[in-house]
Amino acid sequence: MKSLSAMVLLALFTSACSMKQPDAGHEIVLVEKPLIFGHGGVDPEPVKTGLTITAWTTDGVDVSMQPQKFETEMDDTMTSDGVPIQFHAIMILQITDSVNLIKNFGPQWYENNLVEQFKTMVRQAVRKHGMNETAISTTALDAIDEEIRSQLVAFISSKGLPLKLVTMTVGRANPPDAIKHQRIETAAQEQRSNTEKQKKLAEDQRRMAEESRAAADNAYREAMHLSPEQFIQLKTIEMEIEVCGPNGKATCTFLQNGVAPVFNLGK
Repeated sequence: MKSLSAMVLLALFTSACSMKQPDAGHEIVLVEKPLIFGHGGVDPEPVKTGLTITAWTTDGVDVSMQPQKFETEMDDTMTSDGVPIQFHAIMILQITDSVNLIKNFGPQWYENNLVEQFKTMVRQAVRKHGMNETAISTTALDAIDEEIRSQLVAFISSKGLPLKLVTMTVGRANPPDAIKHQRIETAAQEQRSNTEKQKKLAEDQRRMAEESRAAADNAYREAMHLSPEQFIQLKTIEMEIEVCGPNGKATCTFLQNGVAPVFNLGK
């Protein structure tokens, strides 16, 4: 009989209680909700380690005390020249006081207090820069990050949020597809233009070299008092010597004045 009574008491105790045990790096904030006696509210001491037994009416809000990453898609963020660009902004926050956070700002503290304010800061900072410098220049992005970071720190402090801003970046700017395609086409046109310029430059250099060589030959002809026909004959002889002479690679037979060649077939 005593054993049965003990089991009944244990069952009643177990059903009237709940157990709270946080994971490593987490804290559990207890929110007491008594049915009859007491005023309830947030317990001033969170559960940090080990196992805690509470009344079954007490809720536990699990709070990660580790740095948490929050990502925000920023579509159609207007630049100073009226071009909508896209950002994938990232903010890393760390909670410094779990009880204060849940008591004063609730479990949805980020959604209710930071996300829209953060988007507004991004829009205002981006609006000060043009599309080209925002999409290409890292200096512009660094300036945007620094401006938003300073504003976030000031806002968190003025709001009394028990948070530490670990880092923040708006990420890479993505212009609309139409702008991307236009850039690709512009780059292709510039490449074609550069290719044509290089081709023309090579042709001009070749023409200048030929003109220079022709001018040198003509100056030599005039200095030697040769007629154009005589100069051509001289050049012909020079080429024949080069090809058929001691250093040449060909065996040559020269015919002049219409003489027919005679070959000794007996050899």
